[in-house]
Amino acid sequence: MTQVESQVQYSTSYVVSTEDYMTQEDDWDRDHLLDPAWEKQQRKTFTAWCNSHLRKAGTQIENIDEDFRNGLKLMLLLEVISGERLPKPDKGKMRFHKIANVNKALDYICSKGVKLVSIGAEEIVDGNCKMTLGMIWTIILRFAIQDISVEETSAKEGLLLWCQRKTAPYRNVNVQNFHISWKDGLALCALIHRHRPDLIDYSKLRKDDPVGNLNTAFEVAEKYLDIPKMLDAEDIVNTPKPDEKAIMTYVSCFYHAFAGAEQAETAANRICKVLAVNQENEKLMEEYEKLASELLEWIRRTIPWLENRVAEQTMRAMQQKLEDFRDYRRVHKPPRVQEKCQLEINFNTLQTKLRLSNRPAFMPSEGKMVSDIANAWKGLEQVEKGYEEWLLTEIRRLERLDHLAEKFKQKCSLHESWTNGKESLLSQKDYESCSLMEIRALMRKHEAFESDLAAHQDRVEQIAAIAQELNELDYHDASTVNARCQGICDQWDSLGTLTQKRRDSLERVEKLWETIDQLYLEFAKRAAPFNNWMDGAMEDLQDMFIVHSIEEIQSLITAHEQFKATLPEADKERMATMGIQNEIVKIAQTYGIKLSGINPYTNLSPQDIVNKWEAVKHLVPHRDQMLQEEVARQQANERLRRQFAAQANIIGPWIQTKMEEIGHISVEISSSLEDQMNQLKQYEQNIINYKSNIDKLEGDHQLIQEALIFDNKHTNYTMEHIRVGWEQLLTTIARTINEVENQILTRDAKGISQEQLNEFRASFNHFDRKRNGMMDPDDFRACLISMGYDLGEVEFARIMTLVDPNNTGVVTFQAFIDFMTRETGETDTAEQVMASFKILASDKTYITVDELRHELPPEQAEYCISRMTKYIGSDSVNGALDYMSFSSALYGESDL
Repeated sequence: MTQVESQVQYSTSYVVSTEDYMTQEDDWDRDHLLDPAWEKQQRKTFTAWCNSHLRKAGTQIENIDEDFRNGLKLMLLLEVISGERLPKPDKGKMRFHKIANVNKALDYICSKGVKLVSIGAEEIVDGNCKMTLGMIWTIILRFAIQDISVEETSAKEGLLLWCQRKTAPYRNVNVQNFHISWKDGLALCALIHRHRPDLIDYSKLRKDDPVGNLNTAFEVAEKYLDIPKMLDAEDIVNTPKPDEKAIMTYVSCFYHAFAGAEQAETAANRICKVLAVNQENEKLMEEYEKLASELLEWIRRTIPWLENRVAEQTMRAMQQKLEDFRDYRRVHKPPRVQEKCQLEINFNTLQTKLRLSNRPAFMPSEGKMVSDIANAWKGLEQVEKGYEEWLLTEIRRLERLDHLAEKFKQKCSLHESWTNGKESLLSQKDYESCSLMEIRALMRKHEAFESDLAAHQDRVEQIAAIAQELNELDYHDASTVNARCQGICDQWDSLGTLTQKRRDSLERVEKLWETIDQLYLEFAKRAAPFNNWMDGAMEDLQDMFIVHSIEEIQSLITAHEQFKATLPEADKERMATMGIQNEIVKIAQTYGIKLSGINPYTNLSPQDIVNKWEAVKHLVPHRDQMLQEEVARQQANERLRRQFAAQANIIGPWIQTKMEEIGHISVEISSSLEDQMNQLKQYEQNIINYKSNIDKLEGDHQLIQEALIFDNKHTNYTMEHIRVGWEQLLTTIARTINEVENQILTRDAKGISQEQLNEFRASFNHFDRKRNGMMDPDDFRACLISMGYDLGEVEFARIMTLVDPNNTGVVTFQAFIDFMTRETGETDTAEQVMASFKILASDKTYITVDELRHELPPEQAEYCISRMTKYIGSDSVNGALDYMSFSSALYGESDL
């Protein structure tokens, strides 16, 4: 306690000046000192106080102004209360011997920093009561009250504040001074009950019984607290204003009696603080373990789903898979990305708190390290990477398969329609009973059929080729396709065999018949290929198509225009063919020949030619319409591509720019950490506000996928690139904010100034040659040398284990700051906690359950009881707990 001089005036004959334990006393004037009631109270109180110490030396005084006159008991009193030896007293009984002894006592008082003004040994030797009381009060102030100080107050104010705090919860008690506030005795009873509730039943005390209350306090204090009775209840009650010095002297005895309890309370508060830190850290550890387990379990469940590359058999099922993947990327994964980022932030914050509270670093359960989660996440992204591409490839394959399957069915239907009944016709024996003309007709008809058969060979080959491609592409209903194709091929072989047999039969009898009418023959020969051409034209006009660009549809339009250019030539062929029929009719009419209406050389009638030609003319504009509709669809797809590209080409660079700006802020040294934090928070808000652009781009991307658009030449950015960049941006801003928060936490906990932080940042930036927020070991060594460190290999290796415990090969700025501030600041230690427990245990090497529950709040007490091990020393008692090993364990130390 800083010593300052203060004065206490006793009447006009002497003045006592002491150090900071007492301020100027204005109420010690002559009138007050002449008050007989006050003088009586002081004589009794001071006498009792002196005897409380003299009895330790086996003596006492009866009359305070007489028994100190020779100076012997005065010197003895000072030796007892100080624990020091005074000079040897003079043994003579003469007046000058007495004065010499009193002077030795007064000189000793002065040696303790107390100035005695106008107090002489002669007045004490002469038995001056007022001077003697003033001297004893000075001794009381110096040795009983001086060291009492609460919250940097003076001794008197400190003692008063202590009394106010201890009695605050009690009814009818309001301590404002050291005189009338104590007249009813309730304040003294409250002080005793506050520290020893077993000695007084405060609820039974009455304010209207001051004498009873005071006597209760005096008796209990003398019997149980070893505080002698220094006052008379009747004197205090009957005095309008009791003597302040007497009250202070008596109350100070209570303060010293309960000092041990105060010390225990301080120790309990320290332990509660340490335990609260440990409980909060354990809660953070449990939250980390829980969040890490949930995230790893989600990754464990998700990876097999993404690894499953078994294609569905239908387009609808594969499109559902694609929709499920979209939901995963837009709904299920983003919260997990945030959880992963939050997990890393929580881990860093927890490690910072542990480091600042001098606790060992947190080691998660096996398999739940941040690096384990990062590796699991990396594995997730690896299997996720090709999943969407595989889905789109499978959808494109199924689209191709559906197209081929439909084309296969169409061609098979056309072929089967054509072959229907052909085997029956080829198997007829009609030529055996025909006339010459009919035989010739049958022969020509058969030749026309062979021509038609040869023309259909190409369609059979196309059917087989389509079936082969469906098999190669693993079409789900390949068995049905193969069965139908095999049936067509078998039928085709049968038709070839039957055709050859019929030709042989007709050729045998052809020699017996004459040439059949050439016009019929010519009609049949011209009608058959023209009919075949019309069949092919109709097939081509109805052919299904699938394109993915404007260029492809334009190619089909060009081919269609080329086909339409051949129609005039085909119309000439039609007119020529129909001209033959007209010639037959003309000849028949001219020569009166009755026609049967049936051309013996072909099954094609003129009406068939007319009908098919009309069908061809009808299909041409229909084909035109289909092609134009496809042009419109491709143009719409192109607009979707450009619309997506326009936004992606803005969003992609925006994300890259924000990443660079955030990196620039994190190394900025011209502003305070709070300014950096505010700027980063603004960036974070801007990024959050920008999310609507990402969502809009996702919507455009979905439209593109629904339109089955697989490429986009207008941009180098895919939706996957944007998603990854966006997730990295969110993670980077969150991590950067967390780093600045940890720097603020470190700065405030270690008492680092902004200028020091700027200096650390400038040094770090200078040696961060790659400008990536990390230093190589060689650069870190150079940085330390530049800051005055004299490094040997062993010392540098030790420092590297502190700043790079995981051997990553780099030193981050946070690790650099932690190292630079590691040796500064005050932290609680295991020794301090152990000393606090020792106080609560009354210096024992163990502590009991009852002591913990009595001294600590319930939550902290139960926390200690549940974690302390049983004490096994030779002095152990029932319920003894080992607080030493518990204190060491709090700080990760096996032995202190």
